[in-house]
Amino acid sequence: MERHIVHLDLDTFFVSVERLKNEALKGKPVIIGGSSDRGVVASCSYEARKFGVHSAMPMKLARRLCPSAFYVKGDFDSYSKSSRLVTEVIQEQVPLMEKASIDEFYIDMTGMDRFFGCEKFTKELREKIVKESGLPISCALAVNKLVSKVATHDAKPNGQTTIPFGTEKPYLAPLPIRRMPGIGEKTSTLLERMGVENIRLLSEIPPRMMQNLLGKWGIDLSRKANGIDESPVIPYTEQKSIGTENTFETDTIDMAFLNSQLVRMTEKVGFELRQKQKLCGCITVKLRYSNFDTVSRQCMISYTSSDEVLLQRAKELFAKLYDRRMLVRLVGVKVSHLVQGCQQIDLFQDTEEGVNLYQAIDWIKNRYGEKSLTRAITLTRA
Repeated sequence: MERHIVHLDLDTFFVSVERLKNEALKGKPVIIGGSSDRGVVASCSYEARKFGVHSAMPMKLARRLCPSAFYVKGDFDSYSKSSRLVTEVIQEQVPLMEKASIDEFYIDMTGMDRFFGCEKFTKELREKIVKESGLPISCALAVNKLVSKVATHDAKPNGQTTIPFGTEKPYLAPLPIRRMPGIGEKTSTLLERMGVENIRLLSEIPPRMMQNLLGKWGIDLSRKANGIDESPVIPYTEQKSIGTENTFETDTIDMAFLNSQLVRMTEKVGFELRQKQKLCGCITVKLRYSNFDTVSRQCMISYTSSDEVLLQRAKELFAKLYDRRMLVRLVGVKVSHLVQGCQQIDLFQDTEEGVNLYQAIDWIKNRYGEKSLTRAITLTRA
């Protein structure tokens, strides 16, 4: 059966939300990120990009490239709220949706063309999102996730395009290899040194040679260069979660020990989030007393995978939960409302040094094991 996959991407999402709150920012170069020169750019408008500014750039350099821009610290609570609004609008209209990140969605409309045109439905859905959220969004309809994602880039800003069935390979052929999802800086540099500058040349390399060059990923990349991608649209559900809990050998009232366990478990959950490249929108803390009474509290949070943010909320929830002078038998931490996304620390408080520090910590844990590096407080014993 011919598939019909739509990719939707909110244009310069953070900037668009800020412009809803402040119309003076419309049409002006806007840069969002850390307020100090040591911070990094979280997002920037198309007007700012013309000056060479891009995400993850040091704020000091961004100010030098575009001194006339409006600089906004950012409000991730607002961005999370807007993301949830768009998610709800899409969920109400389509049979199968995947939330790929805070501002990116896939829709599988396979079979719906029997009842009404998928292209027309996509147009109506995009218009409904713009009307109800006030946010610009671009989309593309194609036979698979790969081609629809690539094509959405050509529909920006605030537009729509369709890649007809059977034209996937010729559409991709002239594009530079850096447009291919999954090709990072190292891979693109390697291929460009070989003279492979566009996807057409990439598609002509024999799969066996690609395997020798890049391993298993090389075979997959060869198929994608030919417009082939069978990856499914994964149904989005708010029920997915990551969590851990610990039943103590001896019931305890030692607050230092309880706090150390809370930190250890929260760090564990945060690390797992980053390993799976996910962000969470809700955190829950569970507590069981020695008489087996079990209580829990949760709170909605801005999408994050930052240890600092999760630890702060976990401690706040635990302080509200522990309201009896009674021995504790179990403590647990769980995060839910998961979406795809990468974030190491607080998006608008980070610095280059901070980003590098957290990346180094995760690298060490990946190389030598999760327990190889931890906060000193977690070493406290009952």
